[in-house]
Amino acid sequence: MTSYRAAVESLLNGTNVAIDGVHPWDIKVRDPGFFRRVLSQGSLGVGEAYMDGQWECERLDEMLFRVFRAQADQHLPTLRQFWAALVATVMNPQTPRRSFQVGQKHYDIGDDLYSRMLDPRMIYSCAYWKDAQTLEAAQEAKLDLVCRKLRLEPGMRVLDIGCGWGGAAQFAAQRYGVSVTGVTVSKNQAAAATERCKGLPITILLQDYRGLTGQFDRIYSLGMFEHVGFRNYPTYFSTAERLLERDGLFLLHTIGSNTTQEANDPWIERYIFPNSLLPSMAQIARAAEGHFCVEDWHSFGADYDRTLLAWFDRFRVAWPELSGKYGERFRRMWEFWLLSSAAAFRARRTQLWQVLLSPRGVAGGLAEIR
Repeated sequence: MTSYRAAVESLLNGTNVAIDGVHPWDIKVRDPGFFRRVLSQGSLGVGEAYMDGQWECERLDEMLFRVFRAQADQHLPTLRQFWAALVATVMNPQTPRRSFQVGQKHYDIGDDLYSRMLDPRMIYSCAYWKDAQTLEAAQEAKLDLVCRKLRLEPGMRVLDIGCGWGGAAQFAAQRYGVSVTGVTVSKNQAAAATERCKGLPITILLQDYRGLTGQFDRIYSLGMFEHVGFRNYPTYFSTAERLLERDGLFLLHTIGSNTTQEANDPWIERYIFPNSLLPSMAQIARAAEGHFCVEDWHSFGADYDRTLLAWFDRFRVAWPELSGKYGERFRRMWEFWLLSSAAAFRARRTQLWQVLLSPRGVAGGLAEIR
């Protein structure tokens, strides 16, 4: 085991992270098998070892921030990721039938969890903290930012691709007087959104976005594009173009990657978001080309760090109520996901973009809205 430990310590050179050190971001190893697991399985081994209690860290987000910032994880084995990318080139992991898997595995695990972790509207995407101090205010600010960028007016027909629990549709209908059609691949979300939006001009559909019909004045998609997959990017944008009026606007809100990838992180793929992938700027631009004109590209990924920490704090407070149903291994999995994601945004490994698009360009352009 000594040689395995030395190899892991070598990987950590330049990160200011130590094994069994004194700082809150140092790694405390509880089981020496951790070292071999990391070296043989890469990021999957790191995450699973944490879930199994083989190592601890007082400030997990700060430890991973240092690792990501120094790009030390890039030296871990990537065979699984290479294999996943190879498979993705010969098959489509995000077919209309397979698109429901992420709903079943992630979004349908329990509304009791999400209602305690998220804000009252249950918005499960990056909040906008520019002038906000609480999660609820920051999510309201994000929703209002989206509506203002889209120049919503009473009577407009709006499509919400990936409507979640209906909070964004509810906000747009109540505050801006529009009618909304929302679509999701999660049974729990569809049921909750339908209940939330009772009495409002809102229709919630449980289906894949590719089967949508009709015409809409505006379209938005908040945190759904990460489930589309690179093979389907052209179809996604052609579908949005088909559904949008020629003088309409489309706002895409998505997490983004600094580099073009064809496969997800193996741990995220197995435990959090099956069949998902973060797009790069190049992938978005190539897929949108010929369908849309870019009116605005707004980056505020640092706000996701703060959003994830707010979710983690709420999850931690609620855990005594949730522990009997979900169990300790789930707690460690969820903790690792929230804090590793926060670290990735803090290190600028991942980004958050709002891209405002129009089918043929707005004459005279649009004023920037922040």
